[in-house]
Amino acid sequence: MRWPAYKHVFFDCDSTLTTIEGIDALAEASGKSWRIGVLTEAAMNGEVDLEEVYAKRLQALKPTRGQIQTIRKIYKKNIVPDAVEVVAALQYLNHQVYILSGGLAEPVIEFGRFLGVPLDHIRAVNVEYDQLSGEWWQQINYEQPNVSERLLSYPSDSLTVSDGKAQIVGDFLGDQMGRSLFVGDGVSDLLASRAVDLFVGFGGVVTRSRVQSEAPVFINSHSLAPLLAIAAGPANLASLEGSDYQDVAEKAKILINQGGISFQSEELNDKFDKAWQAAY
Repeated sequence: MRWPAYKHVFFDCDSTLTTIEGIDALAEASGKSWRIGVLTEAAMNGEVDLEEVYAKRLQALKPTRGQIQTIRKIYKKNIVPDAVEVVAALQYLNHQVYILSGGLAEPVIEFGRFLGVPLDHIRAVNVEYDQLSGEWWQQINYEQPNVSERLLSYPSDSLTVSDGKAQIVGDFLGDQMGRSLFVGDGVSDLLASRAVDLFVGFGGVVTRSRVQSEAPVFINSHSLAPLLAIAAGPANLASLEGSDYQDVAEKAKILINQGGISFQSEELNDKFDKAWQAAY
């Protein structure tokens, strides 16, 4: 039985492509880890609406441009195992890769470009800064941004509410052909499942009970490698032997044989197993 390839693959960013939550990194730098962490977990677990929590976190932190810029390095230092290779292998197999994140745009975009995702395939939350905060007078004659100016506002849009990612997925897909898949760790990602053909929960960084119980497919490994078999299909995974991506394909094979993925329904499980046996 053939397992379909999902041409359009959408990734969440924080706790999916990188092991951190950017907003929590800002909180740690500000000495407010506990307060912000509680709000983040409540939103990611679906206990409160993201829109309410988003505003509270940023109001409590009021980060500077410089603090937000530091997240770029933190993202790169904490890449989820095999994320770079999975993105590259999917693109090698002619998949379209996207990142949809409720994180702040500047670090998310740079991280996405680092992973090889096209700029126009990345969406995150843009913010505005108070240009009269910090030592603004020292920047008057300089072209470089003032790293001491503080966050002033952000748009209330689809990425700052719990059930908003589905709309952006739809905007990206438009009239394009091909199946679509979304992979993420949080409830806001799970809610985007109505806009795609398949949702894959990722528990490699943190396992959220609602996501694990409701996701049609769930990745139980710290590595993203098993996603290759789900997104591309076992036959296409096997075709990577002899290519530059054979190592990550072999890792995916090993992790899947060790129980690295689970399925909600027997029908979906049987379909994948038959395709897996045919390929290997």
